[in-house]
Amino acid sequence: MKNNENIKILLTLVSENGKNVSIRLADKLGISRQAASARLKKAVSSRLISRHGVGRGVEYFLTELDRQHQEYDREGLAEDRVWRSMFAPIAANFPENVRDIWRYGFTEMVNNAIDHSNARKISIWIIRNALYTEAWVADDGEGIFNKIQNALDLYDPREAILELAKGKFTTDPENHSGEGIFFSSKVFDLFDIRSGSLHFMHDHGWDDRLIERPKTSPGTLVVMRLMNDSKRTTKEIFDKFAVPEEYTFAKTIVPVRLGQYEGEKLVSRSQAKRLIFRFEKFKTVILDFSGVEEIGQPFSDEVFRVFQNTHKDIKLIPVNMTPFVKDMVSRAKSGTRA
Repeated sequence: MKNNENIKILLTLVSENGKNVSIRLADKLGISRQAASARLKKAVSSRLISRHGVGRGVEYFLTELDRQHQEYDREGLAEDRVWRSMFAPIAANFPENVRDIWRYGFTEMVNNAIDHSNARKISIWIIRNALYTEAWVADDGEGIFNKIQNALDLYDPREAILELAKGKFTTDPENHSGEGIFFSSKVFDLFDIRSGSLHFMHDHGWDDRLIERPKTSPGTLVVMRLMNDSKRTTKEIFDKFAVPEEYTFAKTIVPVRLGQYEGEKLVSRSQAKRLIFRFEKFKTVILDFSGVEEIGQPFSDEVFRVFQNTHKDIKLIPVNMTPFVKDMVSRAKSGTRA
């Protein structure tokens, strides 16, 4: 067991940065550099990692143990068939909980591309190394953020990311629950939706983030990554957002900073109304103020007094507040009718 843990530490160090690995490994394990170099050589000979360069230019990479790529016509495609032909053979030796996560998230994202993208082609990549597996699902459709923007008549596609983060949103409510992206984003180590110049990214070190980069190709790309020995289960994620004994998706966590454009502060009632849009679909809303230094009185009043007074059956729980934000929330709550 100890040896497996040390191998994982080595693989993680290589994944983070392929340079100066022996020095960092020696420091991490408390061993000599000679012993660390020996472990590196053994990992290379076992094909767990690859070495490129010489001397001070040496860099290590995780070796790809498996790579699959297929392009499909969207019309007539079925996600369970894609799973069985592409992913099931790769996942066969994974622990059951890891296999269940991949089956859930992968088929949900392929189904989203089939049902919602209006694409002509869907391309899928699956890459496995000794540490983790990554899957990419890409389509050449209209783009998920643009589609949500048009469906909800939003001013900016960035507002679509806030709706995805809340959960329970779908452009096809008769056939979909709107839960797939929300739960998939929480169950993987890394979940990243890219469309146009926007990324909606969730990882377990940073939570939900909006990232803007130069515009990429048309359509939507979803990236999922999971450690091959992950202990996470789909059940624990579903239970985290369910009402006890009801097993319904009734709780959500909303990163408030997603409602804040770069250079802006959350001060107005209109910003607050965008934030609380569709809160009535939940029984508990956890408002995560991480990354929000301050809020204005109108914003706070709209959320914690006006909305709460008219939705007494919905529990609003603010967390990760700065002293300034906490003070504004307390002021607004003091005006809430009992």
